Amino acid sequence: MIDHKSLLLAIQMATVAANSYFRLGYNSLGAFATINHLHFQAYYLAMPFPIEKAPSLKITTTNDCVKISKLLKYPVRGLLFEGGSSIKDLSDTVANASVCLQNNNIPFNILISDSGKQIFLLPQCYAEKQALGEVSSKLLDTQVNPAVWEMSGHMVLKRKEDYQGASEEKAWSLLAEVSLSEERFKEVNTMIFEAMGFSGEEEELEEQSSMDGGFIRAQCCPSVKEEAVSN
Repeated sequence: MIDHKSLLLAIQMATVAANSYFRLGYNSLGAFATINHLHFQAYYLAMPFPIEKAPSLKITTTNDCVKISKLLKYPVRGLLFEGGSSIKDLSDTVANASVCLQNNNIPFNILISDSGKQIFLLPQCYAEKQALGEVSSKLLDTQVNPAVWEMSGHMVLKRKEDYQGASEEKAWSLLAEVSLSEERFKEVNTMIFEAMGFSGEEEELEEQSSMDGGFIRAQCCPSVKEEAVSN
């Protein structure tokens, strides 16, 4: 289970690495972490992730100068945490939000980006939809389990036909199934901000960057496909 100490250690690792292409990710239970296998994953990829280029809307700034925003024009609804008077201030704010989700059995993923300067918190519901039979067979047939890297825009495609037919539209369709609805996202945000003692009123629109340059990076992984079939 994630806690304040482990998250701070992960952010410190990203900071010490001092390379914007080195990221760390975390998957909670229900968000494609396996039982008794909860850990941070380190990943180096020498290109920006689509989620890092998404614009955001500022919600509030904490007393410790941590800016909290929500993502815009991205298929997965989520929160972005930046700034803070210290690394610990940023880490504690994200940890408080994460523990709130954890305590309320809401699956989530975390992406630590930009050498620890940006933290994306992404609540999701794909596994729940799977259990309820609400995911189309077309999406299930791709065998893609959307965890932190997939939600950030980097997908490992396990079938040749999916790789050859990869498009922004198809990636968007998959990730839209992962995301909470607008109504549910507002409910979860209210829960998070109440736990942290903040209001959730939006303050200003901040266009961080455009989505130009493409949405997904697709990678065909036959070995993963073979393992999935054999299992």
